[in-house]
Amino acid sequence: MTNPICDPYLILTKVYQGGKYLKQAIAETAIEPQNKARTVKICYGVLEKDIYLAHIIGSNTQKQPKSAVKLVLKIALYMLEFMDKHGYMVADCAVEFIKKLGKDGAAGFVNAFLRSYKIPPAPETADERMSLETSAPLWLVKKLRRSYKAEAAQILSAPSEGVCVRFVRGAENYIAKPHTKTPFGGLYIFKNFVRDEGFFRGDYTFQSIGSIAVCTAISPCERLLDACAAPGGKSVLLSGKCKSVTACELHPHRTELIQSYCARMGADNVTAVTADSSKFNPEYEHSFDAVLCDAPCSGTGVINENPDIKLFRTAESVAELNSVQLAILENCSRYVADGGRLYYSTCSVLPEENDSIVYAFLQKHPEYELSIPSSPLAHRKTKFGLQFLPHISLGAGFFLAAFTRK
Repeated sequence: MTNPICDPYLILTKVYQGGKYLKQAIAETAIEPQNKARTVKICYGVLEKDIYLAHIIGSNTQKQPKSAVKLVLKIALYMLEFMDKHGYMVADCAVEFIKKLGKDGAAGFVNAFLRSYKIPPAPETADERMSLETSAPLWLVKKLRRSYKAEAAQILSAPSEGVCVRFVRGAENYIAKPHTKTPFGGLYIFKNFVRDEGFFRGDYTFQSIGSIAVCTAISPCERLLDACAAPGGKSVLLSGKCKSVTACELHPHRTELIQSYCARMGADNVTAVTADSSKFNPEYEHSFDAVLCDAPCSGTGVINENPDIKLFRTAESVAELNSVQLAILENCSRYVADGGRLYYSTCSVLPEENDSIVYAFLQKHPEYELSIPSSPLAHRKTKFGLQFLPHISLGAGFFLAAFTRK
């Protein structure tokens, strides 16, 4: 049996130092199978509590430890503070692992720190307190408090509801397991769900409730363009209500993901193509009855599923995304036939990625009129669309707006 700090360290080094997303880092790391659940829990937990753990370290040290030592301390602190592990066991494992890393000189420091650290007092300002309590970056806390007032903390701390499974057939074989019903047929949320042969047969797939809500709001049509389609879940689901679906993706390897998804689920009326949806394609002009722009975004609505977002997103990167979002929406609006529908969605809770983009688009495109959709999933209506929020929408933080070409 390996040291319990070892596998989380190998994975999280790829996130903190290599800039990889957590799911990717877990998938490509050979970890001890019998303790995989524990390893995954620690990895997600350290990222979810990163700011809080860093605050403890910073408050109990004269200078910041080097990156490797700091990561070992974060893992150990998470085990102590959130997993109720015995202090001596965690400290001994941390010291042993530090020595295996060849950092014998830091072993005494790590041992002393873990046996004597103190929880520092809460910061004085409301923004800083919320940042620490939710372990969310200060820039995000300020934006959400400005937009959502007292709900900001609920949005940031809403837990994941579990694993969303969309059944094509055979749901009766699985729903004896503990689950939460949703307002969508065939979609259930399980606390734990182990993939089996049914997945490969196309009996079911994993798809977020936010993605399902977006697809459900789209009207049936002849030809649909899914402008930012990977990994393919929306294209596959929409292929059931549209005669043909063209699924665009910027990168070839992600186009392959769509093709693989379609093959597994038997969606033979989906054509996956590699294309930049912000660049005009004359062949598509006025060619589609409906176009869905599920634009690249900050992901701030799905932090509860992807805690690494809090590391990688900045206020500056959100501003950069805004120009990409508007460019995709404006370009794809040229592909909609007269009387057709244009849809814009994100997995963000930030108004500047949602209502602000829609407003900017309508100011420049009088040929479109707003047509706010409906949804059975709990949401808030904004001026320009539907805002799903993690604490009221079964964990989903999505936005959807719809337009009709006059």
